[in-house]
Amino acid sequence: MSKRDYYEVLGVSRDASTADIKKAYRKVAMKNHPDRNPDNKEAEDTFKEANEAFEVLSDQQKRARYDQFGHSGVEGQTSHGHADFSDIFGDIFGDIFGGGRGGGGRSHVRQGADLRYSLDLKLEDAVQGTTVKIRVPTTVSCETCDGSGAKPGTSPEDCSTCAGHGQVRMQQGFFSVQQTCPRCQGTGKQIKDPCNSCHGRGSVDETKTLSVKVPAGVDTGDRIRLTGEGQAGVHGGPSGDLYVEIAVRPHELFQRDGRNLYCEIPISITDAALGGELEVPTLDGRVKLKIPAETQTGKLFRLRGKGVTPIRGGNAGDLMCRVIVETPVHLTKRQKELLEEFAQIHADEGDRQSPRKSSWFDGVKKFVDGLRA
Repeated sequence: MSKRDYYEVLGVSRDASTADIKKAYRKVAMKNHPDRNPDNKEAEDTFKEANEAFEVLSDQQKRARYDQFGHSGVEGQTSHGHADFSDIFGDIFGDIFGGGRGGGGRSHVRQGADLRYSLDLKLEDAVQGTTVKIRVPTTVSCETCDGSGAKPGTSPEDCSTCAGHGQVRMQQGFFSVQQTCPRCQGTGKQIKDPCNSCHGRGSVDETKTLSVKVPAGVDTGDRIRLTGEGQAGVHGGPSGDLYVEIAVRPHELFQRDGRNLYCEIPISITDAALGGELEVPTLDGRVKLKIPAETQTGKLFRLRGKGVTPIRGGNAGDLMCRVIVETPVHLTKRQKELLEEFAQIHADEGDRQSPRKSSWFDGVKKFVDGLRA
C-alpha cells in the first residue's frame, strides 16, 4: 500500500514552519496514542504514520530530500513510527512532573516560603501609628554549612540517579517522558556527609524578634510586608517575605467606619430639653460639645477632623457623636413628685411639645384603620 503524503498526514501545508509542524504533530499523536485508543488498530496505524511524518518533516535535511524526491528520498532513514518523541511532549510532561527537558538540577536553589503573622492592635495605635516588636518562629539559613546542607569541608554531589539533571526518563510504550527524580526531589544534588547542625536541611529553626513600624491609618485586613524575613531559601536561595496582617481590636468607646469614627454619648433629660455643654472624648483628648435645647435622642453631632487620616492619603475623617437621652433611675420621692407635676403640665399643653409622638400615633391609627377597611 502506498504511503500518504507526510504533509497530508499532519494536516499542514508544504510551506508550514517547524513550529506549525510540531503543533500539528502533537495534536494528531495525542488524539491517536494507543494508550488512549486501546485495541484500535486504525488509531495505532495513524499514530505510527504521524510519528514517521514528524521524524522526516522536523529534520531540515530529511525534509529537503522528501520535498525533492518524495518517500524514496528518505527510504530507510525513518524508524517506521517508533521514533523517540519525548522532545515533542517535553513541555507538556515537564509541567506535569515538575520541570522541562534538561537542566532540572539547575533549579535546586529556590526562594524560601513567605510567612504570615497576625498583629492585634489597639484602635489608638492603628489610627496614630506605632512601632511594635514581634517574635516570629521561622527557619534561617544554617550558618555552619552556609545553607548548603553539607558538612563543612564537603559539598553536595550530583545525584547518582539523575546525574545532576534533577529528572529521570521514564519509558512507557511509545512514550519517553521525564519526571522529577525520586532520589533528589528534583534538586540534582545529594548530600553524602550532612551538616551536623541542620542535618542536611541547609536551614535551622529559630524564633527571631522583629521591629515592625505600623503606619498611621491602618485598618483590619491591611498588610505590612517585611522583605526577606520569611523562611530561609533552599540550598542557599533567597529568603521569602513576612506579611504582617493587621487586626484592630474592638474599642470600648469608638467604632470605625473607614475614615470616620462613631461614638454614643448619654445625656440627661434636662440637658436634652434645656441644652448644655459636654466634654466628649476623642483620640486626641477631650473637646467641648454644645448640646442645643430640645435635642432628640439619636441626633448625630459631627466633630470635623477628629476621625482617621487614611493610610493612602487624604483628609482626616470626622468623629460622629450620637446622643442618647438617658432615662433617670433610682428616683427620690421629691424627684418623682416633680416629674409627676411636669407630666400633668405637659398633658395640659397637649401634643404641641411632643411632635414626634403625635405624628407616630397618627400613623398607627391610619395603619389600623386601613386593616379594618
